[in-house]
Amino acid sequence: MRTFSLRSLTLACLASGLLLTTACNRKNDEVAPDDITTAEDRSEDNIETAISTDAMNMAGPAEFSSTSPAFASTTADFQARFGTCATRTYDAQNRVLIIDFGPTNCLCPDGRYRRGQIRVAFTTDVLKRRAGAVVTRTNYFVNDNQHTATRTFTDLGQGSFSVDVTNASIIRANNGGTHSWTASWTFNQTAGYATPQFSDDVFSVTGASAGTNRKGVSYTTAVQSPLIKRGDCFKYFVQGTISISNSNNKTMVLDYGNGACDNTATVSINGRTRTITLR
Repeated sequence: MRTFSLRSLTLACLASGLLLTTACNRKNDEVAPDDITTAEDRSEDNIETAISTDAMNMAGPAEFSSTSPAFASTTADFQARFGTCATRTYDAQNRVLIIDFGPTNCLCPDGRYRRGQIRVAFTTDVLKRRAGAVVTRTNYFVNDNQHTATRTFTDLGQGSFSVDVTNASIIRANNGGTHSWTASWTFNQTAGYATPQFSDDVFSVTGASAGTNRKGVSYTTAVQSPLIKRGDCFKYFVQGTISISNSNNKTMVLDYGNGACDNTATVSINGRTRTITLR
């Protein structure tokens, strides 16, 4: 039986974020720039939620109470996820992990430049069991855009967990606008909890978000039918639908399909449906 584990594979493409339309005539395409901006802004939150999950799961200590604990992952594994210029320290007394990318831009394995710190304050019930964590940022920038957020992860038992995002914003460089939002997601594990491998894990994801994109257009998103994430399909949801509505009275519905592990989905708006590629 596993102890609590929040896996980044379940968060890699959360909600509506990673959209790129394909094979569309722009004159007839009814997905407006405001809709695309919202989708792009949402993707930034999703990526950093995945980073937060990795920070909590694989970067932290193997044992919380030890005064000089070993880390749960090797240095090589840590650097493969966070980059060779990132360092980590753990304060056992306060159960706080700091991942430091340094004061200047650090090229990370995902191709993004980061600087500043990620702070993970662990919450535990008993030794070696993670009840969750509160993950924040300090002077933290991604590609020169400043990120702020508090992400609270809570164990729901049997591999399931919730993620609440508050006080979140992305302040874009060069007066590029500010995206601010809140979000709440629940990941219910429906298969694979009792086995050690990741490949047979299945999660059913529900939740919603609300915010204002960097162009000042407010929006809401909501899962209409549960989003299905399988451990054998690392990047994408394989099923489920989510809606994106904005203050310009436009609503898109994103449909991930019928269970195939691929990078295609559909977007419907005003009765028209387009096939898109997930990047």
